[in-house]
Amino acid sequence: MRTGKISESVLKRSVLKKIKVHREEVENGAGVGTDCAVLSFGMGFDTVLSTTPVTAPMEEVSSYAVATALNNIAAAGAEPVGVMLAFLLPEGTQEESLQVAMEQAADICRICGVEIIGGHTEVTPAVKSPVLTVTGVGKRDAVQAGMLCGIKPGQDIVISKWIGLEGTVRLAKGCRQELCTRYPVRMVEEAAGYDKYLSVIPEAATAMKSGVCGMHDVSGGGVFAALWEMAERAGVGLEIDLKKLPVKQATIEICEFYGLNPYELSSGGCLIMTTEHGDALAAALMREHIPAVLVGKTTEGNERVIYNEDEKRYLDKPQTDQIYKSKLFIDDSMFA
Repeated sequence: MRTGKISESVLKRSVLKKIKVHREEVENGAGVGTDCAVLSFGMGFDTVLSTTPVTAPMEEVSSYAVATALNNIAAAGAEPVGVMLAFLLPEGTQEESLQVAMEQAADICRICGVEIIGGHTEVTPAVKSPVLTVTGVGKRDAVQAGMLCGIKPGQDIVISKWIGLEGTVRLAKGCRQELCTRYPVRMVEEAAGYDKYLSVIPEAATAMKSGVCGMHDVSGGGVFAALWEMAERAGVGLEIDLKKLPVKQATIEICEFYGLNPYELSSGGCLIMTTEHGDALAAALMREHIPAVLVGKTTEGNERVIYNEDEKRYLDKPQTDQIYKSKLFIDDSMFA
């Protein structure tokens, strides 16, 4: 199988088809493009769960994994409440490194008002690099959730902040010295600082009050993968203006340096939203100082089209995240 998330066909054939038990409490379970499970126990609130594994250096792994799990919860229209952390650490990991990772996770949770409610920590020869799996837990008002009418044809598609943020941060931090041989130190440092944008909790909360119909956070595989997953899950087509997809210049420069596609680069911190009134939603987000832009529409049928001026192309099924093709993963010393 390919590196990164398994392909949609493998997911359907070897994972989803093996799930035989379905309970009435499970309002939303496993599926293509489904980042969260939703459990309903009939008390006016839903329980929302999400699991995210991340491989990264110890000094950074918590920031990416915790942010992604909480983003999934927020994109489901829920309030994040707690996280469980499961660390698999390579032999030779020092206790001080674990302390740094835990302090980082605790800081993120403090800012978001989320409690660390449990987990597991293990040193094992089975991994060469730290792996952190975060299970996020949230609560959702069942009545408010009912306002999410779902993704349907004819809706506007709005994207917050910029694509490729998480991948840009990881490359800027992990390959800082090499990047500084070509680009100004100031640009590389600025790119490394994009980690302050990795949470989508603020825009999800604003969107819930501003007529959003559906939300999907952009993570592994980049914006192209997220658009495909969103459309596949909802059974709709897409028309996207490539020129309108928001991207930082530093992301373009770093991707060019390593020969990567920014549209297929991990994009934590970016949220896709559908709505009947895209301009109004974008304006509401901008009033909260959250950059947002209308990039296209959902359509009838299954055609998922990307327009680049006069050029028309069809969106492919999600590809391997470009981060796995970068020096971060090709050169194991980056994780030492």
